[in-house]
Amino acid sequence: MAAVPVGLLCRGPLLLRCGSRRGFTSQTDGEARVTQVLREKFPRASAIRVVDISGGCGAMYEIHIESEDFKDKRTVQQHQMVNQALSEEIKSMHGLRIFTSTPKP
Repeated sequence: MAAVPVGLLCRGPLLLRCGSRRGFTSQTDGEARVTQVLREKFPRASAIRVVDISGGCGAMYEIHIESEDFKDKRTVQQHQMVNQALSEEIKSMHGLRIFTSTPKP
């Protein structure tokens, strides 16, 4: 098998699964909608980050939430709270990755 020069492996545009492109700082409509719902349901959250990891299709999201609301709750309880908050939005999703934490003192 012939060796492929490293430079050739990195050429060409980045293709996302759904064929969409976006900048690193812009949010998709789905990301903005999920973020807004989480802000309403977790008003004490010190950080919320939502990333569409399906390439812009809105089929799968990764969510990071840091909130006092999670204090003294087990991880499974924290994730149940997020699932409940997004109960309507989840109906149209394929998958969801949830990361929760409490603010550090």
